[in-house]
Amino acid sequence: MSTIAAISTPSGIGGIAVIRLSGPEAFAIASHHLSLPRPTVRPATAFAHFRRDGELVDEVVVTVFPTPHSYTGDDTVEISCHGSSYVQQAILQALIDSGARLAEPGEFTRRAFLNGKLNLSQAEAVADLIDSTNAASHQLALSQLRGGYADLLDQMRQQLVDLTALLELELDFSEEDVEFADRKQLHHLVDSLRQEVARLIGSFQLGNAIKNGVPVAIVGRPNVGKSSLLNALLADDRAIVSPIPGTTRDTIEETFTIDGLTFRFIDTAGLRDSDDPVESIGFDRAIKAIRKATVILFVRDATVPFTEYAIDDIAYLLDDIPQKEKIIFIVHNKADLAPPPYPPGNAVSAKTGTGVDQLKQDILKAVRRRIPNSDGVMLTNLRHYEALRQVAASLDEVLQGLDNRLPADLVAIDLRNALHHLGTITGQVTTDEVLGTIFSRFCVGK
Repeated sequence: MSTIAAISTPSGIGGIAVIRLSGPEAFAIASHHLSLPRPTVRPATAFAHFRRDGELVDEVVVTVFPTPHSYTGDDTVEISCHGSSYVQQAILQALIDSGARLAEPGEFTRRAFLNGKLNLSQAEAVADLIDSTNAASHQLALSQLRGGYADLLDQMRQQLVDLTALLELELDFSEEDVEFADRKQLHHLVDSLRQEVARLIGSFQLGNAIKNGVPVAIVGRPNVGKSSLLNALLADDRAIVSPIPGTTRDTIEETFTIDGLTFRFIDTAGLRDSDDPVESIGFDRAIKAIRKATVILFVRDATVPFTEYAIDDIAYLLDDIPQKEKIIFIVHNKADLAPPPYPPGNAVSAKTGTGVDQLKQDILKAVRRRIPNSDGVMLTNLRHYEALRQVAASLDEVLQGLDNRLPADLVAIDLRNALHHLGTITGQVTTDEVLGTIFSRFCVGK
């Protein structure tokens, strides 16, 4: 195994930078440039001078991590130097000249996976943690990194292993016509496992939304104040506002963070039939935004009687859309022009700002109610989502096989398929192509 080196801090000039060196020759290569004794058992930190060809390059702080007490599981040296780009490159080049090679993207984390320091889902959580931009996505990534998600998958995998072992044990005694697994109990266990897989699959839409920003579609008829509401929510003149119906002909998207949770507000074209081909395209895009949104803000004109169109419009919007997957708010805009009482919903005035802050807080509360507590697990990774769909399909085949009294060998095949797809998530089943795709997301120094 080669010894790898890379700058682990972002490019540019800063107060300090960190160069990471890991592999079997890490201590020998570092000692060539640093006057340090070889560490024995535990990590240690020391102040030192880094020299290249006998010339002083920088005064540095060196931390050594003997195997297995390191991120990668191999001997590792981290050199904290001043953040000059020249100093960083000089130290890195000196390490390479002494026998190290430049690390590939994600290679440190890949070695941590190969050395058993992390499973594959935890390794992917490292990338998510680096990419997290708000408190909620940070908490999800941290929970996955700490192993709660991996523990759940391991429990599911162990159940599948136990079930498969029982059925395959029967195959060894096939001539004696015995059943080691009671079929009713087996059906119950598989069904329970299938429900847990379904719960994880069902959490993906919200989990992915939290990771990338919760999509909020602002929809309604033309000229009800959708663009004005977007501007009020963002406290910025992001969208063009005009009294002329049909001003917004395309979706306009902007992100905004509320109390640690990022939202993607999407202003859409007015919902109405039109012979204008451009406006029709805007209408189609509005419908697509509705279908992808986690939150829908249905905006109506508070000066128009509610029963004239709102109920029919809402029913139209939700046609073929599973309502349980959507958080829907009816927003009565232009409340400054219409006296109360108002129908159920949020009364706001995008013009004066009345009710806008309350609407933000209501959206935040509604989304947070769907986020599991610290003990819960939420799916955020598309690769895991696709793998779990394959697991669910295989478990459905198992249940169907049990219902039809199929032989144990045929049922066991479907259980092994479920095990295979589950193993691709945590790394029990891998290919070089999959690993290359996953770790290419990482920066070079991670």
